Amino acid sequence: MAPTHVLRCCQRGLAWIPVIFIALVVCWSYYAFVVELCVFTIRNIGEQVIYLIFFHLSFVMFVWSYWKTIFTKPANPSKEFCLPKAEKERYEREERPESQQEILWRVASNLPLYTRTGAGAIRYCDRCQVIKPDRCHHCSACDMCVLKMDHHCPWVNNCVGFSNYKFFILFLAYSLVYCLFIAATVLQYFIKFWTLCRRKSAENCPKNELNDTGRPQAKFHVLFLFFVAAMFCISILSLFSYHLWLVGKNRSTIEAFRAPVFRTGSDKNGFSLGFRKNIAQVFGDQKKYWLLPVFTSQGDGLTFPTRLVNADAEQATVTLHPDANKCMQDVSVSPLSESQNRLLSSEQHANNTENHLADNPLKSAASETITVSMESES
Repeated sequence: MAPTHVLRCCQRGLAWIPVIFIALVVCWSYYAFVVELCVFTIRNIGEQVIYLIFFHLSFVMFVWSYWKTIFTKPANPSKEFCLPKAEKERYEREERPESQQEILWRVASNLPLYTRTGAGAIRYCDRCQVIKPDRCHHCSACDMCVLKMDHHCPWVNNCVGFSNYKFFILFLAYSLVYCLFIAATVLQYFIKFWTLCRRKSAENCPKNELNDTGRPQAKFHVLFLFFVAAMFCISILSLFSYHLWLVGKNRSTIEAFRAPVFRTGSDKNGFSLGFRKNIAQVFGDQKKYWLLPVFTSQGDGLTFPTRLVNADAEQATVTLHPDANKCMQDVSVSPLSESQNRLLSSEQHANNTENHLADNPLKSAASETITVSMESES
C-alpha cells in the first residue's frame, strides 16, 4: 500500500512539470518584452505606451483563462447515477454479465440516458461504481469519471470537460493573441538585430552601431522572443482551429474519434443542434460573457439535448404520413430535461407541446392535419 501511495504522489508531482515549464516561459517572455524591448530598446515613448497597454491586456486575459483551466475541478456524476446500496451489493455478487446488465437496466430506467456501449449495454464504470451519464468518460490520469470529457491535457495538468471547456477554448484563443502580438511587435527589431549580427560577423560592424539599438544583451532576448512566439503561435493555431471545429459540430475530442452510440446506433452528429445552438452550448446565451473566463455553459453536464432528426423512440421524433388528400404528421414527444427544453422548445418543441396540452389539433390552411401525441419513457 505504501509504495503505491508514494508512486501516486510522485506521479502527481511530475504531472506539474509541463505547467511549470509554461509558467517559466511566460515569465521570461514578460521580462523580455517589457524590460528588454519596451524599456531598453524602444526609444519612442508613444510606441512604448501603446505596446505596453495592449501587451498587458492580452497577458492578463491569457493568464486568467489559463488559471481557470488549470484550477477548475472537473465535474463528476451526481449521486443519482450511483447504484443504490441493495442493487450495488446484488451487482457485486452476480458473476454473469447478463445478470449485471439486468440490474443496471433496472436502475437506469429512471435516469436520463440516451447513449449506450458499442454492444448496446448500459455504460457503467467499475472503477467509480457509477452509471455513466451521456458524454461522460473515465479519466485514468485523474482517476475519476468526468462529465462531457474532452481530453486530459498535460499542459494544464487537468481534465478538460464540461466545467472548464470554455476556459480551455479561451486559453487557446488568448495564448494565440499573446503570441501573435509579441511576434508582430518584435519582428522589426528582430530583423534589425539579425541584420546587425550578420554584418558584425561578416564586415566587423562597429560596436557603437550595435549599442544604438539598446543594451547589448537585449538583442539575444529579442531574437529568442520572436522564435519562441512564432513557434508557439504555429502549434496553438492548429489546436485552436481544431477545437473551434469541434465546438461548431458540438463534439468532444473523444466523440470525434469514436461516435457516440444511441439506441438506434452510432451517430457522430447525435448531439449537434445547429451551428448557433452548438456555440451556445459551450459559451452560453449572453454574448457579453463569451470572451470572459467565467462559467456560462448551458446545462448541468448530466443531460444534453439531441437532434430531433434520426432520434430514437424515446426522444422526440417526427414521422410524416403523406396521403392523397391530407398529410398526417405524428409527433411523439418524451419529457426532456431542463437543459433540453432550454434549447429545443423554442423551435421544435414548444408549439407542438402547448397545442397538445390544450387539446387543440393543429390545422393548416393547405389541408394538412397535425396530430400531437405524448408518450412517456419506459
